Amino acid sequence: MKKTLLIGWKDVLLIFRDKAALILMLAAPLAMTFGMGLVTGRFTGSSSSAVSDIPVVVVNQDSGTLGNALVEVLQSADLADLLDTRVATDAAGARQQVDDDTVAAAIVIPAGFSDSIIPQTSAPTGPAVSISLFTNPTRPTSAGVVKALVEGFVHQIEVGRVGAQVIVSQLLREGLIQAQDASSLAAQVGASQATTARSSSSIELRSVASNGGAVKFDILAYMAPGMALLFLMYAVTAGGRALLTERAQGTLPRLLVTPTSTVQVLGGKALGIFLSGLAQMLIVVGSTALLFQLQWGSPLAVLLLVVAAVWAASGWGMLLTAVTSSPGQVSALGSAVMLTFGILGGSFISLDFMPGWFRTLAKITPNNGGVNGFATLANGGDLGAVRVNLIALLAMGALLFTVAVVILNRRGLMKR
Repeated sequence: MKKTLLIGWKDVLLIFRDKAALILMLAAPLAMTFGMGLVTGRFTGSSSSAVSDIPVVVVNQDSGTLGNALVEVLQSADLADLLDTRVATDAAGARQQVDDDTVAAAIVIPAGFSDSIIPQTSAPTGPAVSISLFTNPTRPTSAGVVKALVEGFVHQIEVGRVGAQVIVSQLLREGLIQAQDASSLAAQVGASQATTARSSSSIELRSVASNGGAVKFDILAYMAPGMALLFLMYAVTAGGRALLTERAQGTLPRLLVTPTSTVQVLGGKALGIFLSGLAQMLIVVGSTALLFQLQWGSPLAVLLLVVAAVWAASGWGMLLTAVTSSPGQVSALGSAVMLTFGILGGSFISLDFMPGWFRTLAKITPNNGGVNGFATLANGGDLGAVRVNLIALLAMGALLFTVAVVILNRRGLMKR
């Protein structure tokens, strides 16, 4: 056991004496985390989201209920952090603000909009009057958000209009109302739907911790673990490069002719890979907590998740070492795997909107289980909430280590 620990510790010291390795293991994830924080507004005192305070101008030429309802929605407290809504009276001036790049979008509610949807008389009406939305092509994300909000409002109104028609038609068939009363009743039901939509919110977003307290989502709680896990793959392949380098230089064969057994040597090399990754992850976790005041969550749960993620990544590092023949090969393959796992595992983007097959494939990466687990803990989850992630990562590491040892023995890489 002592020889195994000494071999592992020696490999850790060699890796941490390599300046290039330190840059990729420590400086790179911290720098990218800081950059993500700047892009998302995390360090500017603004919203934790990159999309916030979107400048919007709205011109309400409609004197009816629906036009006022849309203005109230855009100026509501629920959207105060997302939109910076300004009310104007000149449609041409609003359009000019879009052209001048002072706003992301301009919304013009034309006269007669409410009456075209909720007629106040029994006289037949023409087609519904449409809302005009002018978007700024240089702000595609912000313009897309505004468009989605307006479309959502119109959709809700349309649902209310169709619902009113269904209700009135059913009452007519049942003989509960007279035909001459249908139009006025439809107007009343439609107006009621509009009033309800204006005074209540259909969706309430809340983030609640396991102890019942509210938790404010921090974008870095997703970004920092993603970057740390991305570069973890570099750390674990660095240990594999060291093993193949020693074999090429003759150091490994000389070590094997000493009283040190093959099991001790292989165990020491595997321990060195694991300890290097563990040191990297703990340094990144501690640094982001101190420098960026990032709340990772329950210390015990975070520590166990770090150990499990490093164990799984180390298994991949050993497997890459087993299937390659030279330090250059493991370095090239390791870089490719690092980027592939980063994309698959969610280190760069959330996988929530990816197709099902993509999310299933992502489960082979330690990044996926790690990112999801750390995000759960940062949002108030406890050890029980990441139990599945821990089990999956530990099982992944055990399987990969077993396969790597079998391949190493068959190839004779650990023979005297």
